[in-house]
This record gives sequence, C-alpha cells and structure tokens, in this order.
Amino acid sequence: MSMTNIPIQLTIGALQKGYRSGRFTLSEVISVIVERSKRDEDKAVWILPPSLERLQPYLDRLQELDPQQFPLWGIPFAVKDNIEVAGWPVTAGCPDYAYEPEQHAAVVERLVAAGAIPVGKTNLDQFATGLVGTRSPYGATHNALRPELISGGSSSGSAVAVALGQAAFALGTDTAGSGRIPAALNGLVGYKPAVGAWPSAGVIPACRSLDCVTVFAHSMEDAEAVDRHVRGHLPSDPYSADRPLGRAVTPEVWLIPSGPLEFFGPYAAAYQQAWEHAKQKLLNSGLNVQETDISLLQEAAAQLYEGPWVAERWADLEAFVEDHPGAALPVTGRILRSGAKPDFTAASLFRSQHRIAEIRSLVHSMLKGAVLVLPTAGGTWTRGQVTADPVITNSKMGLYTNHCNLLDLSAVSVPAGEAEEKLPFGITLFTVPEEEANLGAAARLLSSQPDDITVAVCGLHMRGMPLERQMLGLGAEFLEEAQTAPLYQLFMLPTTPAKPGLIRVPQAGAPIALELWSMPAASFGLFTDMIPAPLGIGKIELADGRHVSGFLCEAYAIEQAADITASRGWRAAIAASNAQALC
Repeated sequence: MSMTNIPIQLTIGALQKGYRSGRFTLSEVISVIVERSKRDEDKAVWILPPSLERLQPYLDRLQELDPQQFPLWGIPFAVKDNIEVAGWPVTAGCPDYAYEPEQHAAVVERLVAAGAIPVGKTNLDQFATGLVGTRSPYGATHNALRPELISGGSSSGSAVAVALGQAAFALGTDTAGSGRIPAALNGLVGYKPAVGAWPSAGVIPACRSLDCVTVFAHSMEDAEAVDRHVRGHLPSDPYSADRPLGRAVTPEVWLIPSGPLEFFGPYAAAYQQAWEHAKQKLLNSGLNVQETDISLLQEAAAQLYEGPWVAERWADLEAFVEDHPGAALPVTGRILRSGAKPDFTAASLFRSQHRIAEIRSLVHSMLKGAVLVLPTAGGTWTRGQVTADPVITNSKMGLYTNHCNLLDLSAVSVPAGEAEEKLPFGITLFTVPEEEANLGAAARLLSSQPDDITVAVCGLHMRGMPLERQMLGLGAEFLEEAQTAPLYQLFMLPTTPAKPGLIRVPQAGAPIALELWSMPAASFGLFTDMIPAPLGIGKIELADGRHVSGFLCEAYAIEQAADITASRGWRAAIAASNAQALC
C-alpha cells in the first residue's frame, strides 16, 4: 500500500468514495493514520495516540457490518480526552485524574453505532480550562500550519488531528469557545450545537450547566453529518434536552457589530484587515446586512470568568484538587481556586443569573430570523508569548466567544480566508437554538465554490436507469438514497422515453425518493447544458433540511402529465406501470 492512495485531507465524502471504488481499505486508512500520528509526535496532538493493536476490535467489528447500512462506516474520528471511550483511560489532561470507563460517552456510543471508529484521545488544556492549547502536562499542542503559534484550546488536539489528516472529524467540548477557537486557528469548521442538544453524559464537566460537545471538520456538510447521528434527548442525562432542528432557511437578517472591534497579538493588524475584508464581502453580497450593538454580549461574557459562574468549575473539581496537591498545573489550579473567592456568594450568583436572563431575552429577540457575524478570535499568539503571560493572553482569546453558552446560543465557526500566509481567519455565526438549522445555510452562502457538488436525481439518471452512464461519464459518484421534504409532487411526462417531472407545491406535497450523487464542479456546467426543457436544475429541499442542486420541472409541462406522487418515487412508479402492462 502506498500512503499516496490515502487523501491528505480526510473527509467523510473522500473516504466513502475511496472505500466504494476500492482505492483503499479501512485497514490501510488506519495504518496511515497511525503513521501520521508518529510523524507528528512532537506536535503534542495525542494523549492516547492511534494504535493498530488498540483499534483492532473496532476493525474486526466493522468487517462484519454492511457499509450500506451504517452511514458512517469506517469513518475515523478523534476524541478529546475529557470524553469517555470504553476501555481507554481518560485523563482530562491530568495524569493523576486518570481512570478507565466501562462504557462510551453518549456521543461516542451514537457515532460507533453509525459505523464510525474512534482512533485515539487528544490533548487539551487541563480540565478544559483554557483557550490556548498550552496548558497540558502532555505538552503544548502546535498549530497545524505554523508550529510556533498556539493551536487554540481547550480542544487543541482535536482540531489539530483533523487539520493534519489524522481523523476525518473530531469531538471537542465548548464552555467558553473551546469548540470554535481551535477551528479558526487551524482552518476548520467548528460546530457548537445548542446547550443540551447533544448529550454530555460521559464528559468530564468544566461548567456542567453550560458544557457542549462539539465537532471539528473540514466542511459544514461533515459537521452536519455528525450532528444527524448524535443529536437527541438522552433521558438518563439531566442536562440533555430535546432540541430538534427545524427546516433550514437562509437568515432574513445578517447582523454585524457597530463600531470598531478589538484586535490583539502580534498579528492584530492582519486580523483586523481580514475582518474588514470579510465584512465588506458580506456588505457587497446583496443580503440584508444590519449593524447592531454587541455591548450586551460583552457584558455577559465577563460574567463567565470574572463573576460567580467560575464557582461551577470549582464545585466539580474541588475534592480532587484538594486531595491531590500539585496534580493540577499552577495556572489551572489558580483558575479553579478562584471559584472559591469569598465574594462569590450564593446571593452574587443569583444576581448574576438574573442579569444573564435579562440579557438572554434581549439577545434572543435580536437574533430571531437573523444570524450575528463576529470574528471567532481577535488575534492569536506565539506559544512563547502565552508562556510569558498565560492569563491575559488566554482571556483575550475569548473576547468574541465567552458569551455564547451563557446566552443559550448556537454557533459555528467557519474559515474566512487568511490573515496572512498560513494564518487562517475564522468568523462565527450565532443564532437562537430554534433556528440552528439556518447556520448551515448561512455558512454555505459564505463559503467558496466546492470541489464537488451534490446533485439530486429522481429519474433516468439514477443507478440502473438509462442515463446512469451520463453521470459516470461526468465523473459523478453515487452518495446515498434520500427523500425530499414533503413539499413536492411527481409527474410522468408524456415524452419518449417517459421522464419524471418534480414540482414544488405550496400544499398537498409528499416526500419523493431520489438519489444523491457527488459531481466534480468542473463537470456541473456541462451537465446542466445537457438537460432538455422543461427540466432544469434548481434547489431541492431534503427531508433532513439540506438543500441540494437537482432536477425540477417547469409547471406548464404537467398539464398533460400523469400525477404519480402517490408512488413516492420514480422506481416505484415504473414498477407499478410495468405491472399494469402485464395485466
């Protein structure tokens, strides 16, 4: 096996294509991940690195499963080492804290059930207390692109593992920005669902009432694929909540902060220029962009570490820290012990909670039908600068992230170009939990043209149909079977041969079966030119809320066409038509 067969950038789609085509096997992918982790051993990515021996039981299990029945079959993922994986030690970045859990954390269990394979436990700021990625006795995790810079924290190793091609996606956690800042600093998507939307059972808490499990990935599509498998209420988890996604729509309003923002660190000017570029691109987009005052967010953010909320960290870790003198790093210990300040009384906590509730109500009203766009981070630092001043450098990193969970917002950090060469710049989109699905639509509007385009076909271009060869000739590959949202009707057009006509309707629609194919962007223009009227390409809404390019029919063409909506798909309609012809 040659390592060149395995993509440098591991994504769900690239791996699935490679498995289907026989270009590589799961065992070969895992072997390459192990080799890459050894190659990058000095970057302090892993606490428990990938090991063929440790992963063999997972490989054996997957060989007995049908990949067609398990949507994430063979997809390798990394796990932040404050999240439990059965039989593997979990440390939270503190060797004296280590124990071996008997079962997976709920999110890991759900991913394994979908066919994904955990490959190792990643480094983190100790007890998830930090946003820099340097507060670990296992070493300071290097930035994936510029090793002298910080990786971001606390989910440092998770982000860098994905950026270095050692996992297709990685689980992190986020209390103050730990699932977003490392994404921005390493050129990734960092998706933080609403508080409680993904169960946190089996996660060592930082602030238990605020903690979220998150995902790092190369694309919004991969992040959404993870979300589809881990979202959902877990009755045994008291902090789990039933927060289903609604239908995704493009936000009506795009909010940007009024007035100047603060930028910091050795690349402050470059970060400011990158923000101005991203803001100007948004203003020139034709979208409804409005300015808003973000001072309420900043007031809320200050409560997380400067107010009595910090006592929640101490509540969970006080017994361990007191019983194990010297086990925590000095900077971590100081932060944790700050939660025991005499000033942080029960009365002060209630006053803080009441003010946060007021701000939350105002911010949710502001964000109804909208997304707020902010820099994910206002700058970055060298690892040496963080070592010299570990507290101030860390606090600056949370300038635009700390408010999020206190105010019960959903967020995603997405790449927005570079501030300088190999210096990624990220922006974060925020919205209210009931409109969280809109983050994907918003992120796609801001992203550049993909290398591959997902195309929905519902008739002659499907597998086994006469025009499948056209799809294959254009380099397209089958992805999955799917259904439309229940907003469509299907007709059999009176052509030779007969063709389906899919129409979106305001009412009396039904879910229609179709296939999703991945087509190279370079082939897409030729493909659309080959489609005869009355058919054309438009956006089709799927049952899971995604919007993809696909065949739609002009309304005039259905006047003499047979309504076959009741069949719920072209294959079933053809089968029924053939059965009638035989009678």
